Amino acid sequence: MALPQLLHSPQSSSSSSLISHKPHLNPTHYTKPTNKFFTPSHTRRRWRRKPNFLSCSASSFSEKHHTNSPKSDDVVELPLFPLPLVLFPGAILPLQIFEFRYRMMMHTLLHTDLRFGVIYTDAATGTADVGCVGEVVKHERLVDDRFFLICKGQERFRVTKLVRTKPYLVAEVAWLEDRPSGGEVEDLDALANEVEMYMKDVIRLSNRLNGKPEKEVQDLRRNLFPTPFSFFVGSTFEGAPREQQALLELEDTAMRLKREKETLRNTLNYLTAASAVKDVFPSS
Repeated sequence: MALPQLLHSPQSSSSSSLISHKPHLNPTHYTKPTNKFFTPSHTRRRWRRKPNFLSCSASSFSEKHHTNSPKSDDVVELPLFPLPLVLFPGAILPLQIFEFRYRMMMHTLLHTDLRFGVIYTDAATGTADVGCVGEVVKHERLVDDRFFLICKGQERFRVTKLVRTKPYLVAEVAWLEDRPSGGEVEDLDALANEVEMYMKDVIRLSNRLNGKPEKEVQDLRRNLFPTPFSFFVGSTFEGAPREQQALLELEDTAMRLKREKETLRNTLNYLTAASAVKDVFPSS
């Protein structure tokens, strides 16, 4: 399905050569188009099933993303991995590492805490200063020193100082947390429920347009608190990395949910119009 035009940021030719942006709003299974630099190979028996480039489900998300969550005023050094995608807390990211400098980074991480910063970059806007920690939860080292990784998004961070650029980026970062919202908890819950309703409608209409059965959409929120649910929703906006980056940078859960609600409403309006056209002109 196609998202509304407002979600599509113009991509430069060099950026689009890295990754083909095709949006998906199925929150239980996301498949990213092949990326020649970072997509895992699936030639080995152990990795025979083609992994998602960025995938997640609501069950991946929790209120706390790391057992030893750092305090927001802590400043630490973190190795950075710029990628043409946005990682959210709770999302799962498979990667193949074969570039020499990042193989060096992996050798270091495997002897420390297995955590690095994933930060969005493209040729048009450069590298963002807000990213998300990726924690290696599974890895496989091959005989040629390549690595297959499965990473999970953890805390968000803001780059405060670049420490070094070679052989790979290392920066001082400060942790980001959502500020307490001015409204009551019940208001956030109600807003999260509205967002879930729009998501269900978008999935239902998207399935209809793609000729899939219009079955009842499952529970998408799965008892998530509003903040991790807002990250889950943002992770479904594939094909619109700049919009995802804007959502990642927000430090207010209510603002993030409201922006996602507006995006989903626009998507639903687009799909409703497309569905009406299809009803009038079935062959179109």
